[in-house]
Amino acid sequence: MTRKLFGTDGVRGRANAHPMTADMALRLGAAAGRYFRRDNSRAHRVVIGKDTRLSGYMFENALTAGFTSTGMNVLLLGPVPTPAVGFLTPSMRADVGVMISASHNPHHDNGIKFFGPDGFKLNDEAEAEIESMLESGVEPAQSQNIGRAKHIYDGRFRYNERVKSTVPGIRLDGLKVVIDCAHGAAYKTAPEVLWELGADVIPVGAAPNGFNINDGCGSTAPQTAADTIIAHSAHVGICLDGDADRVMILDENGTVADGDQLMALMAAKWADEGRLLDSTLVATVMSNLGLERFLKSKDLKLERTPVGDRYVVEAMRKGGWNLGGEQSGHIVMTDYATTGDGLIAGLQFLAEMVRTGQPASSLAQQFEPVPQLLKNVRYESSDPLKTKSVQTRIAAAEAELNGQGRLLIRKSGTEPLIRVMAECEDEALLRNVVDGIVAEVQAAT
Repeated sequence: MTRKLFGTDGVRGRANAHPMTADMALRLGAAAGRYFRRDNSRAHRVVIGKDTRLSGYMFENALTAGFTSTGMNVLLLGPVPTPAVGFLTPSMRADVGVMISASHNPHHDNGIKFFGPDGFKLNDEAEAEIESMLESGVEPAQSQNIGRAKHIYDGRFRYNERVKSTVPGIRLDGLKVVIDCAHGAAYKTAPEVLWELGADVIPVGAAPNGFNINDGCGSTAPQTAADTIIAHSAHVGICLDGDADRVMILDENGTVADGDQLMALMAAKWADEGRLLDSTLVATVMSNLGLERFLKSKDLKLERTPVGDRYVVEAMRKGGWNLGGEQSGHIVMTDYATTGDGLIAGLQFLAEMVRTGQPASSLAQQFEPVPQLLKNVRYESSDPLKTKSVQTRIAAAEAELNGQGRLLIRKSGTEPLIRVMAECEDEALLRNVVDGIVAEVQAAT
C-alpha cells in the first residue's frame, strides 16, 4: 500500500486547508482508533499532546471526537514536547500516542504524528493501512461503547523526571544557561528541568500566544539566543524547535553548533565509555562529510539513511544501534528516548561541560565541516525534478563535482520545497553547482 496523506513526519500542511482540516483530523482519529482497537475485550486509550499553535485546539477536539467514536478513551496532555508523547504512550499503557505539531514550521502550519504502543513513530506500512481505513470508512462503536476524554495534568511532570534521570548525579549549579523554547511545546518543561538541576536559567521564546511559535527564535533562528548569551555573559545556550524534538547548541560566544557536531561529541564519548553499540552512529544523507571523516579517524562507523528522524530510528532499531540523528538537530538516543529529544540532547552536552570542566566552545566544534551549501526552491504544483532541463543540469553538476564533493537533491517531506544541497572543498565550484541547479528548478516551476 502507498501513502498519500502521510509524509516523512506524519500528516502536515496549512491549518484549515486540505489535508489539515478538522474533518480530516476527525476521520484520521477514527481510522487510527479502529486500527489500534482490534481487541474489544479491554479498554483502549490514546494520549494526545500538542504544541502551542492556535489551531492545536481545533485538531485536539477533532481527534478526540474521532477516537472516542470508535470506543477509545482519550487522555489529553496539553502542550508537551513530541518526545514526551513518545515516552508517555507506553508509560501510561496507551495503545497509541498522537502529537499535534508542525515542528519547526510557522504557526499557520500544523501536523499530526502517531506513535505506536511501544512509543516509536509508526512505520510506513501502518500509516498506509490507516489511510486505507480512512478512505474506506470506519465502523463507529455502539453507543454504549463510546470512549471518554479527560485532561491529564501530570504528564509534563512525569516527562520532566524522565529527562532529569538521563543525567544521574549531574548538577548544573554555577552554569548560566540560555534556553530558547521557540514559544513552543517546551516553554514550561525546559526551563523547569534546567532550574531544578541547579542552573541559572535565562529563558527566551517562552511566552507563546498561538501565533509566535518558531517566529524569529528557536533552533531555526538562533540569533535571539546568541544575543541573549552575550548580553548576560551566559556559559551556553540551548535552542529547541517548536515541538522540542531538535536542538542547536550555542557556545559562550554565541556560535552555533549543529546536530552533526553534537553527534560527533556524543559518539566519541560513548565509544570511549564502551556505550556506542557496534561502534556505529546513524545519520542521514544530509550530515556533513566532515562528520564522516571525524568518525573514521576514531575508528567509528557511519550508517546513512534518508532524511527524517523516523528513518534514523528505523535503521537504529534494525541494526541494534543506540545513537543517531540529523544535522538539523534531531538527536536520537534509544537508551533514553524513542524519538529525537532536544532537551535530553542538550542536557548531555551540559553534563559533558560539568564532567570535563571545559567551556562550551571547546566541546561544540568537534570537527571542521566541509563547505556545504543548501538552498530551497518553493514550487506550486508540478514536480520540477521530472523536467528534462532540470535533470540535465543535475547530471552536469555531478560531472563537475567528479569526486570532489557530494550532491543531494530532494523534495521536502513536510513542505512544497525542492532542497538543493552540495558539499565541496572548492567553495566557488560549490556555489556555481548549487546556483545553477536552483536557477534551473526555478525556471521549471
